Amino acid sequence: MSVIYKLDEKQCAHIILDRVEVHNAFDSTVINQLLQSIRRASDEHAKAIILSSKGKHFSAGADLNWMKSMVNNTVEENIRDSETLAALMYSLNFAPMPTLIVLQGASFGGALGLICCCDIAVASEDAKFCLSEVKLGLIPSVISPYVINAIGQRQARRYFITAETFDATEAKAIGLIHSIADDPLAFVDGLVLKLLNNGPEAIKEAKQLIFDVSGKAIEPELLRDTAERIAYKRVSKEGQDGLNAFLSKSPPSWIHE
Repeated sequence: MSVIYKLDEKQCAHIILDRVEVHNAFDSTVINQLLQSIRRASDEHAKAIILSSKGKHFSAGADLNWMKSMVNNTVEENIRDSETLAALMYSLNFAPMPTLIVLQGASFGGALGLICCCDIAVASEDAKFCLSEVKLGLIPSVISPYVINAIGQRQARRYFITAETFDATEAKAIGLIHSIADDPLAFVDGLVLKLLNNGPEAIKEAKQLIFDVSGKAIEPELLRDTAERIAYKRVSKEGQDGLNAFLSKSPPSWIHE
């Protein structure tokens, strides 16, 4: 298997790239196994997804041998191939549970799509990043909606066309990653513990709120929608549990699940 999947005792899904011999480069097998792993995490009601990799680098991007095999493919064959990658990015971006990604070494090309589709990205100090597609005469097309959402049009206009490599400090400054840590996996483990203290349904609804509100005009329809959401949440079982626990200074039920 190029991708390892395991569910830990906290009901968190670990999805681990394991193609160390090619620096965890993507090919059709990796893409399909990642997609299947995300779907499995949803089927198993995982409380979080932690995406990481073995070896020195998170991912070198597309596997060169795989890309070579596609050179003579038709447009239709290339479209089908790209649609699988698009399905992977969509599934990760809209996964209902928290998604966290751990980065070390190089993250190039399509790997930046995975980063931008995750809720929280943590990198080691030695991490390097590159939107390398134009070096090969290609474009970061499938990952572009997620990357532009993460770093903004202004930064994308630079890094999409220069294909320059930048470090973790710059990645944090432009919004590609959230934190830099000496031990990013331990840092992420600490974040997961914080997440598990929060209402699981509230987390899902908070994620959906971001997708539904982002980019919308602040007008009566949106004001009514957001007012209704918090009203329904206050009277929900989880909302009542959380509020009563706070007022009585006792832990809510989900902490003991």
